[in-house]
Amino acid sequence: MRPKDAASILLLDRSKDGIRVLVGKRSSAHVFMPDVFVFPGGRRDTRDHALPYSGDLHPAVRDRLIRAASRPLTVSGARALALAAIRELHEETGLRFGNAAGEPQPPDLSRLRFVARATTPPGRIRRYDTRFFCCFTDEVGVDLASISDSEELLDLQWLDIYDNTSLNMAPITRMVLEDVTKFMIGDHSLQFESPVRQYFERRGIFIRGFL
Repeated sequence: MRPKDAASILLLDRSKDGIRVLVGKRSSAHVFMPDVFVFPGGRRDTRDHALPYSGDLHPAVRDRLIRAASRPLTVSGARALALAAIRELHEETGLRFGNAAGEPQPPDLSRLRFVARATTPPGRIRRYDTRFFCCFTDEVGVDLASISDSEELLDLQWLDIYDNTSLNMAPITRMVLEDVTKFMIGDHSLQFESPVRQYFERRGIFIRGFL
């Protein structure tokens, strides 16, 4: 089974002491990873190519997305992955990108960092090639008061990135968070050229490397 393109987003809040990341629990009705906490995200839809945006991907992010693809990926395809992550964020949590005043507007993709890519191993009931993006709430004008649970994600929580052991988190979610937290040591701004982690399985052996 060929993995389906998917995208997920680590939404980081630094408005208080420390840094928090948004996670939610997948419904028990899900066939794929039920009842575990994950970042908002999901499969890329064909309509994501046509979604509006106000600013394009940072060149370093765009180039890495294209270079890392298993199959040929156009600039439009790379952009669609980012737009898919933002669309899923809104559908699953009620949050949407806005302007400095928190008013909704087409998202500015230039604030997204590409931090990880994970491919579901063969033999699973669902397989996804997921790109993980990261951004800060204050950079993208997210109105935190508009957050709400959905049928997709329940029990939404802002989790301290350095204290995340209390939740039943999906293993890949925990690994991505651990690695992004390490990237931010000494530089909480998280550079657009930061390393990109890659997780996949080769001949039955799990690989946790870099793109």
